[in-house]
This record gives sequence, structure tokens and C-alpha cells, in this order.
Amino acid sequence: MAIAQSLALSSSVAARARARRAAPSRVAAAASASASGEPARRLAVEFDPAIPLASAVTPPSGWYTDPGFLRLELDRVFLRGWQAVGHIGQVKNPNDFFTGSLGNVEFVICRDANGKLQAFHNVCRHHASLLACGSGQKTCFQCPYHGWTYGLDGTLLKATRISGIKNFNKNDFGLLPIKVATWGPFVLARFDDSSQDTVDDVVGDEWLGSASDLLSRSGIDTSLPHICRREYIIECNWKVFCDNYLDGGYHVPYAHGALASGLQLQSYETLTYEKVSVQRCESAPEEQDIDRLGTKATYAFVYPNFMINRYGPWMDTNLAVPLDATRCKVVFDYFLNESLLDDQDFIDRSLKDSEQVQIEDIALCEGVHRGLESPAYGVGRYAPSVEMAMHHFHCLLHANLSG
Repeated sequence: MAIAQSLALSSSVAARARARRAAPSRVAAAASASASGEPARRLAVEFDPAIPLASAVTPPSGWYTDPGFLRLELDRVFLRGWQAVGHIGQVKNPNDFFTGSLGNVEFVICRDANGKLQAFHNVCRHHASLLACGSGQKTCFQCPYHGWTYGLDGTLLKATRISGIKNFNKNDFGLLPIKVATWGPFVLARFDDSSQDTVDDVVGDEWLGSASDLLSRSGIDTSLPHICRREYIIECNWKVFCDNYLDGGYHVPYAHGALASGLQLQSYETLTYEKVSVQRCESAPEEQDIDRLGTKATYAFVYPNFMINRYGPWMDTNLAVPLDATRCKVVFDYFLNESLLDDQDFIDRSLKDSEQVQIEDIALCEGVHRGLESPAYGVGRYAPSVEMAMHHFHCLLHANLSG
């Protein structure tokens, strides 16, 4: 009997240890298992980054249409390294929180009562219900299913109706942490590393590389108040939206007549860094007293899916989140110079102009995706004088996906 009890106790201790380790490893394991298919890996190596841009062909259409390829991207690209997930205005005060998802990872970002930024898997440790939804303020997270309650530091505060449970230690059932940090006005998360020793300056170097100083000098900082958020569900693969952004202004005179009239497209230039590309363009002279575009626009793409646009008194960001192989959600956040916060007419006019550009881009992206699904298309070519940033993006993807 003593031997049997000892074995049972050893098993329960081992089970608790496994429970503590389970979720972080299962996140990677689940993604890795689903992404292990040879067809997706073979598809990844069909693109050759060694071919010079002038002779290169684009990735095959399967990169954009194959569900298995997206699973590979989630494992090799999105669940590794720092990812932009929001902005600091969403967690400005103690008890602020917001939620999100990336592939099969559900997360919650919050600021605890002591003002510390925290991030966790948004999953109750009891029976896996999602804990929180949306954004707002909470002093704790209470599971809507069975009432288990967690502090904003992740500790399990209350487990309901567990009288009679054996071999249970509530310290083993806190929320599972996600590494979180900030750079400038942006909140970043890292899903492949649950350690909490984060230094924001180091994060900037890891996330932006040698482009960090340039972006800091370009007015991308915390001084601009957040104005509004707009979200679009687009019927295209997430990379179609990114490709459209990265074509060096190629499509602007054909698709965005109003925008093109405000830019000097001959001034377009593209700079590439380790995991960042920056496109810059001077604006045409503006007759209005306040110019939405300013004298020069900077468009920064941070691999794999985050875009920062700084122009005139405005900054907006675009986050392209894959929903499945054929759909993505693009989140736009708008920030404005504080001196113009009371000029509602200017704000409304600027947002209307921006909305027009987004409507035009959505039509383009959805048309491209339909073409990618056609049997008539396999691969395309690059315009060497303008599509350098797009090629850079595809080379980075190949490096992550073919390894």
C-alpha cells in the first residue's frame, strides 16, 4: 500500500510539473506538428533569393493560397521573435487591458495595479475557456465559464468548487506568461520566450536592427496622441496586403489618383535594413493652410506584418493579421500631433482621405488574390527600379521558412 501511495504521489508531482510546462511547449509543438508537412516546405524553396532582383521571379502563387503554407508561416515567422500587437495607449493606466489572437494563440496584455506591463495566454487553466475579450479595465480576470479568478499578475486568486480535489497547488495554475515589451509607442509580444527579463532598448535592436535610430529620428515616438482605430477584413492572403504596401509607389498613380496628386513620385526612394525597409517620398506643394501629408512621407515596413507611416502631423500604423490563407484583418491606428487635436474639421477631412486610399487598396488586394487563385498564374516578375522592398520581404520569408 505504501509503495502504491508513493507511486501515486510521484505521478501526481510529475503531472503538476508537466502542467506547469505544458502550454508554452504545446504552443510551439502544436504549430510545429501542423506545419511539418513536406509540401509546404517544398513550396518555400521554390523561391530563390540568390537570383538578382532584375532576373528574379516572385514566389509561386501557392505561397498565397495554400493553407499548409500559412501553418508553416505561423510556426516559423509569427510565433518566433518580437511581434507588434498594439500601442501603449491601450494599456496606459493600471488595470487597462486588451486582447488579441495570432493563429491559435489567444493573448491578453494588461497593466497590473503596480503599473507593470504583463502579458499572458488568454486561457483559463481549468477547462480552457477564454478569460477576457475586447479591451477596457479590470482588477482581475474571472473566467466566464466556472468563475476561476486570476490577478493581473497572472496568479490564481480563486478556484471555485474544488473541495475534495487532491494534489492541487494553486501556484501551479496561474496564467501562462508571454514575454512583452515596448518600443516607442508600440507594444510588442514574443510568443516563443516566456522569460520576463526584458530591456526595451535591447528589444528595439532585436526588432528593428540598425533601422532603430532612423525610425527614432523620423518622429516615431510616444508624443503623438492616439486618435482612432479602424479595422478591415480583406479577402486576400496577408502577404498580398504587404506586397501592395512594398511596391515602391508603383501602383499609386494608377490606383490612388487623389493621393498621387499630393506626392512627388519621382522622389521615391527605398532603403533596406536587416528586417526593416523604409520608403520615402516628398510631397507636392500644398495650398491648404494645414497639409495632411507634410513635406515628406516615411513608410516603414517592419517584418513580418507591421507598417508605420509618418507624414505631416500624422502617424498611422497598419498591422496585417492572417485569419486564414485567403483572409486577413488589417488594423489601422491613427496618431496626431497634439496641437491639432481640437481641429475636428482637419481630423475628419484627413481620415476621409485616408479611408479613400484604404478602399482603393482593398479592391486591389482582393483582385490580386483572385488572380493568384487562377490557374493562369504561377509566378511573376519584379520591377527592379521600385520593388526592392517587396523582394527584400520575400527573401526574409524564404530565410525563415526554408530553414
